[in-house]
Amino acid sequence: MVNVDEFIDEATAEIKNQIGDNEAIIALSGGVDSSVAATLAYEAVGEQLTPVYVDTGLMRKGETEQIKETFAFMESLRVVDASDRFFDALSGVIDPEEKRAVIGEGFIREFEREAKETGANYLVQGTIYPDRIESEGGIKSHHNVGGLPDIVDFDGIVEPVRDLYKDEVREVARALGLEEIISERMPFPGPGLAVRVLGEVTPEKVEVAREACHVVEDELEEHDPWQAFAAVIGKGTGVKGDNRVHGWIVSVRSVESRDGMTARAQELPWDVLQRIQSRITGTNQNVARVVYDVTHKPPATIEYE
Repeated sequence: MVNVDEFIDEATAEIKNQIGDNEAIIALSGGVDSSVAATLAYEAVGEQLTPVYVDTGLMRKGETEQIKETFAFMESLRVVDASDRFFDALSGVIDPEEKRAVIGEGFIREFEREAKETGANYLVQGTIYPDRIESEGGIKSHHNVGGLPDIVDFDGIVEPVRDLYKDEVREVARALGLEEIISERMPFPGPGLAVRVLGEVTPEKVEVAREACHVVEDELEEHDPWQAFAAVIGKGTGVKGDNRVHGWIVSVRSVESRDGMTARAQELPWDVLQRIQSRITGTNQNVARVVYDVTHKPPATIEYE
């Protein structure tokens, strides 16, 4: 395990050395990885850093408002609504790796646009060790590693937590005094809800996934999963009132893990699963059925794409 105090001292010194007297922006998402990277960079270079949160339209319910509240102490925080641009870029894209590539490029172009306005030369991001391993090993491309475009208009990319596992990042977050809503937050994929929607990404499917994920996180909080969410995996027949419908199939996934490299499907009480399906189907008339995923990692990955 990492020596937290030594790591914080070494990381801030490395960030200061890499950025020097230049301006930088931090890709802030609200997850623990980017939040720790942002806090370390802010301690290292202060007002030279501009935090940028890009609202892709693929974020968790209430994410943008939470970001504004949590990081209000960073006066230079910029919130960019790029949802229309991301949905346009994803139109017609079905292949999971292509989705990740489109989103990775979209993020970089948004950050380049912001960098030109602020005069930033460096990009700080919260890449962690499992991101690198999975991208380099071909398991999946992470938007901030294998999903990056070949040409990036920055003098350098700074990744202060690149050698840490998720549980180590959480330890650093606690040591930095970050709020529990950040330090203990469940992992959320960089490409957002785009990888929790199988097939083409549309605003309708994303909204179904967003609301269903909110229900799952709310219902399973007391069961302490490492990660829990819902995904829209296709369409199937159902019955609403006296009518036969062809609606969305939502899959619920909850896993236990230490670092995300392997995971076991969580055994949940039947009444909890029934309550989840009742809330999801009851609040969205376009959902025909809810299923529970019992597959471990391996053979499955945690996310669906």
